[in-house]
This record gives sequence, structure tokens and C-alpha cells, in this order.
Amino acid sequence: MSYNNAISARDPQALEKLTAKLEKCKELQETMKTVNAYWRKFGTCKGAPGITNVQTEKLEIKIETGYSWEKQPFSSYELTNNNSEIKRLEKRIAEITQNREVGFSGWSFEGGKADVATELNRLQLLFDERPDKDKCTVLKRNGFHWSPTEGAWQRQLTDNAIYSAGCIDFIKPSDGRTVREHQPKAPVRDSGAR
Repeated sequence: MSYNNAISARDPQALEKLTAKLEKCKELQETMKTVNAYWRKFGTCKGAPGITNVQTEKLEIKIETGYSWEKQPFSSYELTNNNSEIKRLEKRIAEITQNREVGFSGWSFEGGKADVATELNRLQLLFDERPDKDKCTVLKRNGFHWSPTEGAWQRQLTDNAIYSAGCIDFIKPSDGRTVREHQPKAPVRDSGAR
């Protein structure tokens, strides 16, 4: 299975795509476990549920010609890697869902403002005048990068971006509140749900 088809959080169908990818990984995990159990019971992959005849032949050849420690259709590392991908996708889906539920809000600071560009999934810092070299260094150190196309210093919109912005003195909100106080509270989840 290939995992190099990245899904951007700014994609409007990100949750649907991630959920579909998660389901494929879960199906693959079950198929691998079922085929391994079938092989242990019968000593062959022929007739194993969930795989085609072509896949059966490839697995049989792999078992015959493979390394001595890979004497089963799907190696333990394949199961482990796929399970890790399942957990990563679940975490990513939860993070995107929370970001969409909570939403983030911008603020004004002396010499500019912080905007939330939800369609780009970015926290953008817009300055009235170009920041000096020292300020640019601080911005870079906190994960912000200059985007000439957007005309803003920006970074991906996450809780970490809000936290980092709160650590930069020269972009503190001008109303005296903290950056965190400008953000809406996350909805309270039922204590039984995880």
C-alpha cells in the first residue's frame, strides 16, 4: 500500500479523503491478519478469504523464496506499519475535526494584525511596515515563514501556531488579552468518549 498521496488539511474534502484512506488501511489490516491466520491453519494461502488468485500466487512465492524469518504471507513489520498508519490517520482526523469545530480568531497588535486564513489553513501575520532583521529571526524561530504570494508571515493553523504566536512579544494583542484568550474554547467532550 502506498502512503505518499498526501492530503492537505486545507482541502475541503480532507476529512472525507482521510476517512476513506483510514477505512482502506483498516480493511488491509483485517485482510492481512485473516490471511496469516488461514496460512497458519492450512499451510497455504490458496482459498484464503479477501485475496485474489494472483495475490495468492505472489504470497506463496514470497513465502517460498523469502528470508527464513518471513515465513508467513504478511510480515509482522507490515502489520505494525499499517497499524501505525491507522493510528496516525485517526489522530489527524481528530485534529482537523477539532480545528474545524473550534475555529480560530485573529487579533490586532501594535503595527499590524494576525489573521486566520481558514481556506488556506494558515495563521497569517500582516505588518504595517516591514519587520526588522531581529523580528524576522524571532518569527522564523517560531515557525513563521514569509509568503510573497500572500504578503504575510504565516504558518500552518494549529494549536501550536497559536501557542508560538503567544510567545512572540511584538505581536501580543493590543487589547491586553493574551493570544490564547482571543481563541474560542474547544467544545467540551463527553468524558466517556475518546
